[in-house]
Amino acid sequence: MGNWMQKYRGYVVMTLLYAITLGGVLFLRTPESDEATIVIHTPTLAPTATLVPTMTLAPMRVHISGAVLHPGVYSLDQGSRVQEALELAGGAVEDADLDRINLAAWVSDGQKVHVPKQGETDLPVVQSSAGPVTGPVVGLGGSGKVNINTATAEELDTLPGIGPAYAERIIHYRQEQGPFESIEQIMEVKGIAEGKFEELKDLISVR
Repeated sequence: MGNWMQKYRGYVVMTLLYAITLGGVLFLRTPESDEATIVIHTPTLAPTATLVPTMTLAPMRVHISGAVLHPGVYSLDQGSRVQEALELAGGAVEDADLDRINLAAWVSDGQKVHVPKQGETDLPVVQSSAGPVTGPVVGLGGSGKVNINTATAEELDTLPGIGPAYAERIIHYRQEQGPFESIEQIMEVKGIAEGKFEELKDLISVR
């Protein structure tokens, strides 16, 4: 045993020194940190209002004449009625014959609305897109009602709930079936039921 230690003592010492040196190096070595994680923050944008294009309809110009307080040309919004045109002109004068005009009728751009006086017979010729018309209001007969046997599509379109499609159906019906014998017969036109007729009965005539 003693001979073995003396023989290999140098190797043992060198092995121990190597082990001590290696351990010191490993102990003193700073471990590498884990790879940093890159976090990208995306800023949240505040919501912005969506701009919706709006269409503004140009006002209509209507000529109001006759038995009103202030005859003249007035601007009205699209979809206005004769009653609103009359109010813009200051209202009817005392001797105006309002039974001869349809206050609920629609007005159109460039139209002339004439309010007759009581007993007035020499009514002016007024203009509409359909041509000259003699009567208190464009699109109306002397009774103040729309004659569904003679009215043009534009004149029928002044009635509440009667747009271009229904106006064409009414004209097509009287061309195929002949003149309307009564205002109730308009319910035979496709799409015009009793409810719509109730809105029209005081505004239409067959003579």
